[in-house]
Amino acid sequence: MQKTKTFILTVAVSLFVIWLSVEGWSFKQFLTQPISTLSAPKVVSIAPGSTAKKVAYRLYEENLVRHPNWLVLMLKWQGQAESIKAGEIEIQPQWQLDELIDALVQGKTVTYPVTFIAGETVQQALARLAGSSKMRFEVDLTSSESVQQALGLSEPLEGQLLPETYFYSANETALSILRRSHQSLNAVLQQAWEKRAPNLPLKTPYEALILASIVEKETGYAPERPMIAGVFINRLRKGMRLQSDPTTIYGMGDAYDGNIRKKDLLTKTAYNTYRISGLPPTPIALASEDAIQAVLNPATTDALYFVASGGGQHVFSKTLEAHNKAVQKYILKRH
Repeated sequence: MQKTKTFILTVAVSLFVIWLSVEGWSFKQFLTQPISTLSAPKVVSIAPGSTAKKVAYRLYEENLVRHPNWLVLMLKWQGQAESIKAGEIEIQPQWQLDELIDALVQGKTVTYPVTFIAGETVQQALARLAGSSKMRFEVDLTSSESVQQALGLSEPLEGQLLPETYFYSANETALSILRRSHQSLNAVLQQAWEKRAPNLPLKTPYEALILASIVEKETGYAPERPMIAGVFINRLRKGMRLQSDPTTIYGMGDAYDGNIRKKDLLTKTAYNTYRISGLPPTPIALASEDAIQAVLNPATTDALYFVASGGGQHVFSKTLEAHNKAVQKYILKRH
């Protein structure tokens, strides 16, 4: 009888040792091997307030961890069980456990891009923003006045966003992106204003922004922007009207059909710089940092006129006579 008990105990201990060895080997694999055998990453959404256990089992269901309880154990052992960030996380199956834990607690969430394009109107930028996915909309993007009010701006919203690509996380608000964009514009504009050339006929940074939007619309050829700006600065200094087609087009609104006619140039609007002196009341588009820099540090030139010569470039003239000859050569001969 005693021998039988000894045999059973020996077998039990042996099995236990074997089990410990197997579990120990598995645990070592869990710590040092890739977390999953999947071939492609997965995006997992972690809800606010999720416990470590809930997150671990969610990852287990997605085949992203083999032992959810061990993941919980390691999170607790490292004191990170209460530090998991909410949001969308793209998890790479080749990660090791420490990389997974780091992603969970650092909140390395998936981001999505939205781009505001230089030369577009603010309404076009808002429409682009409204088409973004996984975003919360707490302001009416069809109304620039509503957005202006939500941002607390004293000036109209047109031109008050910096055109570049912004990245956001799921459930971020559209207003937060607009606020970031406006703050970025203010930073760029203020820095350029502080380093502006002396004796410019511009009284405020906002006036510089208005002119920069006109320069932006006049040319997409970046090397010419300081020269275009120089012409407009010269005209302002002399009290000449800017006579910029893009301002006329902006003032026409929905009536613009792709062509500017003589009657359009003669029709007085707040934006038609063929009929008004000085600058229009607001920007006419989103101005790039390059356009802002060009306006505040324009090229030194005697030119007062320019005309498109093709390929996005222009011919510049000092006199009306020379300008008319350039128009005859590059514009009238095309028609």
